[in-house]
Amino acid sequence: MVSLSDLPRRKDTEPDRKFIEALARGLDVLRAFQPGDGFLGNLEIAQRTGLPRSSISRVTYTLTKLGYLTYSERLEKYQLGSGVLALGYAFVSNLTIRQVAKPLMQDLANTTGTAVGLSDRDRLDMIFVEFSAPANVTAFRHEIGNRVAMATSGTGRAYLAALPQEEREYFYPYLEKKAVADWPKTKAGIEEAVISYQQRGFCCSFGDWNRDVNGIAVPLQLSQGHIYTFNAGGPAFRLNPEFLENEVAPLLKNMVSNIKTMLIRL
Repeated sequence: MVSLSDLPRRKDTEPDRKFIEALARGLDVLRAFQPGDGFLGNLEIAQRTGLPRSSISRVTYTLTKLGYLTYSERLEKYQLGSGVLALGYAFVSNLTIRQVAKPLMQDLANTTGTAVGLSDRDRLDMIFVEFSAPANVTAFRHEIGNRVAMATSGTGRAYLAALPQEEREYFYPYLEKKAVADWPKTKAGIEEAVISYQQRGFCCSFGDWNRDVNGIAVPLQLSQGHIYTFNAGGPAFRLNPEFLENEVAPLLKNMVSNIKTMLIRL
C-alpha cells in the first residue's frame, strides 16, 4: 500500500489532535523552494504555500535560526540553508537502491546512448535520486534533486501505472487541479500509459512532458510497497519512439528486473 499522506495538504480537513501544525507549516515553507529559485520573500512563500503571511514570517525566522534557511538583509529574502542539504545528503547517501542501481544504469546509458534516471515520488512530482548519462552526451543532463511532472513524464506515468486503480484515481483530483484546462489530454496520456504498462511492461512520454524530449520508463515495486521508477530518454531529434520502444525498452526492463533481484538478495 503506497503512502498518500504526503500529498499537498488540504487546510479545510478535520483537525487531527496528533498532528503538529507548526511543524507541518515549517516543512511546507521548505517545500516552497524549487531548483533555480534562489531567494524568496515572505509574500512569495505565502503565495506558494497558501499559508497566512503573518505565520510565514514566524516560520522563516525560526528556520533561519535553525540553519534551514539563510536570510539576505539586502534583498530581505530567504534561500535554503546548509541544514536542508545535510538532510538531503543523509537521505540520498543511505539509499541502498542507488548503490545497487548506479553501475547498471551507467551500463545502459553507455550501451543505448540515453540518459537513465532513478526517481522517487515527491507529492505530485517525481524527483531524481540517481542519474547516469554517456560520457559524450553533454545535453539533457539531470542533477540529483531535479523534478519532473508526474502526470506528463514517462517516469511519473510509470509510477501511476504501477498503482492499483483505486490509488491511482485518488491522485486525479490533485493532478487535475494542477493541469487545469489540459486535464483531459493529460488524463488520456496517463490512461494510455497504464495500458502500455499492462501490455508491454513500460510507459512512454513522447513530447508530452517536454516537446523536445522522448522517454520510456519502468516502475520497480518493492516488497515494502514502495515504488521507484527508472527512465531512459533524451532529445527527440536523436531518440525516436521506435528506437526507444524496440531497442531500449527490453534492456530497461531487464535492468529493472536485475536490480530487483539484487535488492531481494541483500
